[in-house]
Amino acid sequence: MKQEPGVTGAERLLLVLTALASHGKAMSVKDMVGATGLAQSTLYRQVALLKRWGFVTEDAGHYAPGPVSLQLALGFDVNSLLVEASRDGMVQLARASQESVGLVVAVNDQVVCLEMIESPHSLRCSFEKGRAVPLRAGASAKSLLAFLPDKTRVETLERVFGDDADGRAAIEAELERIRARGYAVSDSEVDPGVWGVSAPVFRRVTRSAGANASITLMAPSSRATGRAAQLADWTVRTAHAISARLQAD
Repeated sequence: MKQEPGVTGAERLLLVLTALASHGKAMSVKDMVGATGLAQSTLYRQVALLKRWGFVTEDAGHYAPGPVSLQLALGFDVNSLLVEASRDGMVQLARASQESVGLVVAVNDQVVCLEMIESPHSLRCSFEKGRAVPLRAGASAKSLLAFLPDKTRVETLERVFGDDADGRAAIEAELERIRARGYAVSDSEVDPGVWGVSAPVFRRVTRSAGANASITLMAPSSRATGRAAQLADWTVRTAHAISARLQAD
């Protein structure tokens, strides 16, 4: 990852924390240099500061989020209005469909899972809580992209697709269809054999402000066969109900 010019000291700290949060396991210095684009000497200074404040912990030369990062995560779980407003609807959708249901948001050109209700089946598909994937493929990503404010969507697509003009044109045409339909569907785009449907959640009545999140239902492709229309309808209804609850608060 190439570091952007003009990155401030505070942003360097955030680059390190973001890399640790999204990696999914402890990182070596070499891993962090590749993920952040920071020089090794600069990286050591940032890590030392984060360790002193408890945001990062070290074990045998590998680094991971520290206890203060855990406190932040626990505080988010308890206090997030979006998660609180969404959880009951997600539980009902998971119970009715017998499939996994996630609440996802767009952060730093990635899809991040804020909450997950697991399917009761032993064979199930889940986008683990805290997992992040690039904002370019899959129902979750396309639902979030489709309902971003116009200016934000254009800027995001420029960053995500870069010089890939054909890919950019294809995704823009698909996003237009998603906006007209009201939800996104994908099959095996992120994980093989996983079907998904995702519908946007709006905190404001005026949709020009863009979606705040999306509700995504995930199922093995084999179990979605013959049920896709019903699962999509239930997911859209759930997203609408959560939006109404948020707008009433």
